[in-house]
Amino acid sequence: MNGRQSISVAVLTTNQDDVQLINSTLRDAGHAAHCHWISSPNTLADTLAAENVELLILNCDRYPDGIRQVVKQKDRYNPELPVIAMQQQAEELDIENSMRAGACDLVSISLKGRLQSVVSRELRALRVERALNSTLQSATEYKRQLRDNMDASTSSIALVQEGIFTDVNDAWLATFKAKDKQELIGMPVMDYFEPESQAALKGALVATLQRKWQKGEKLVARSRIDSDDADELHLQFSRIDVDDGPCVQIRIAPQLKAAEEPTKLVHDALKRDPTMLFFHRTQFLERITKRLKRKPASGTHCLVYIRPDKFGTLQEKIGVLDSEEILAQLAEEVRKRLHPRDVAGRFEGTSIMALLERGSERDAQVWGQQLVDHISKMTFEVDDKSTNMTCTVGACAVSEVFSSLEDFVVATISAYELGKQAGGNTSCLSESAKEDTKQREFDAIWVKHLKSALMENRFRLAQLPIAGLRSDSIQMFDLLVRMIDEQGNSVLPSEFLPAAERNNMMKNIDRWMLTAAMRFCGQNDADRVFVRLSQQSITDRSTAAWLQQKLDEDGFDCSRLVIQVPEREAAKYIKQTRAIVGHARKIGIGFAIEHYGIDQDRFQILDLLEPDYIKIDGELMHTLITDKGMQDAVTRIVSAAKKRDIKTIAERVENANAMAVLFQLGLDYMQGHYVHEPEVVLQDTDSVPPTSLEGLAKTRTATA
Repeated sequence: MNGRQSISVAVLTTNQDDVQLINSTLRDAGHAAHCHWISSPNTLADTLAAENVELLILNCDRYPDGIRQVVKQKDRYNPELPVIAMQQQAEELDIENSMRAGACDLVSISLKGRLQSVVSRELRALRVERALNSTLQSATEYKRQLRDNMDASTSSIALVQEGIFTDVNDAWLATFKAKDKQELIGMPVMDYFEPESQAALKGALVATLQRKWQKGEKLVARSRIDSDDADELHLQFSRIDVDDGPCVQIRIAPQLKAAEEPTKLVHDALKRDPTMLFFHRTQFLERITKRLKRKPASGTHCLVYIRPDKFGTLQEKIGVLDSEEILAQLAEEVRKRLHPRDVAGRFEGTSIMALLERGSERDAQVWGQQLVDHISKMTFEVDDKSTNMTCTVGACAVSEVFSSLEDFVVATISAYELGKQAGGNTSCLSESAKEDTKQREFDAIWVKHLKSALMENRFRLAQLPIAGLRSDSIQMFDLLVRMIDEQGNSVLPSEFLPAAERNNMMKNIDRWMLTAAMRFCGQNDADRVFVRLSQQSITDRSTAAWLQQKLDEDGFDCSRLVIQVPEREAAKYIKQTRAIVGHARKIGIGFAIEHYGIDQDRFQILDLLEPDYIKIDGELMHTLITDKGMQDAVTRIVSAAKKRDIKTIAERVENANAMAVLFQLGLDYMQGHYVHEPEVVLQDTDSVPPTSLEGLAKTRTATA
């Protein structure tokens, strides 16, 4: 207690000298005392009624009423008001009797120091008690207002604490078809949602409590309302602090649907196949023609062709009419795995074709293999009939090798035929681009452009922020490369990097990237930047020496740089990777393995290379939200990483549902379109020193 607050004290005595004594004693102790002289019981009643008295000091030797009478009288006005008794001499027995009578303490008039201490103690206790009562009253009022707002709201709202419903409003009861609150309160919230949504929901609840959930962000979850009734809900989360601890308010966000004229609805329905609900072939081809004219934000367009294996045999078993329902169920499984920017159509007969936006054609092939594996494990049911089925997927990435959409579609179907010839139940990539002689002509053009871009310094960095799921204290960026053509247009890496890799030019681009990354760190507050090394840089013995020389020239803080290598490249060139990583570590550079996890449970490479980070492959994100098996696989990876003190980063996070699942699974960071679109930096050509082929050649000569 600092004594700066004014103290209102009632002094009960017949001698005014006692008032002066107490006033001076308290002021000597630093208390700004304001004393009220009470000479008779009638005066006490009037003072308590009119003044905000904080303390009563009773001179037992001179006041007509005893302690019990004074306590009884003050309780009518303020029961919490402390009474301090004083008399000429205070022995231990006197103190005990006074406290039994209701006084807080008894002090001797001559012991001013003890009086000061007792007054400070009692005032502190009084004010703490008042603050506590005020807080409790405010909390009670807050809870009442919260409950009133919930009840008055037309939105469905529930309060959840430690995964249990603590309160719901009438709208929530109506949504979940509950009779009254007692049916839900005390029940686990997970019991009212489908298993496929539970991991994301659990992650969202934890993230909200830790203040990591973005305000206004929505989680899409499927509710379990009846045994045969499930509905898709858009949930919003906010943290609320109440007296018994923090809880999460879940609000079901209204799904606004623009009113559509019946004619428009009919026209839209006519564009779709009634069984699969995908676009008819004509509508599908029109849409992908428009899509292919527009480059994706990152990655490339890939076409996939999906067809059930031996569907004629299935028809004989299940029946011609019921087999159409099997196709509808197959289409639903495909739909679950499509991203918002993907488009699909019923191409012909039993086949489905979809245009995907993925990082590379291999990503599309892996997407197809995940679908194939899932379908092979499913049981398809129609009424009392059930059957199993497999399918085959062909995949092909868009390329200038194809002169028309016809060539692109034919190449994709040819990839499917390869899988069919191999026995089906698989996903295959098109080999046309590799076998076509146009590839060599295509590469020759790109090599010319690449050399020109290097000589004229027409490369740019694109930054992709890496966001913390546990903490935002470190600013990290994944650095990508863009090329500017002669007309000033940005060229995506999916267009020029394959040619650079096939023609042994990746080493030059890697070195440009490393140089530009150092300059980027010098111009920004980035704590850490990730730069990928190609197989050519890994296997080139001069890479480590070049990097050392470059860092020494620039005086760069090596702890801000992390080099990253794809898992398959690292596993294929384990000796070379260990060598360059070992050299990098000596000078403080970090190391990351990217695209980790497609070859599941490959933990030996973590012990061999001891990375600081692993980036979990974006292909695992396709079905992570709803696939319990995939969640278990990622959990094993995260557990293995934690045991080795390795930080985990999720690639290609597309939406809030994926973020919530990742949070629940324990990952540390994430990157992807949900966090931020890639942003081109270092626009000014003077901002990065030229890294020409000639300059690189001189550097190699010097380091040799």
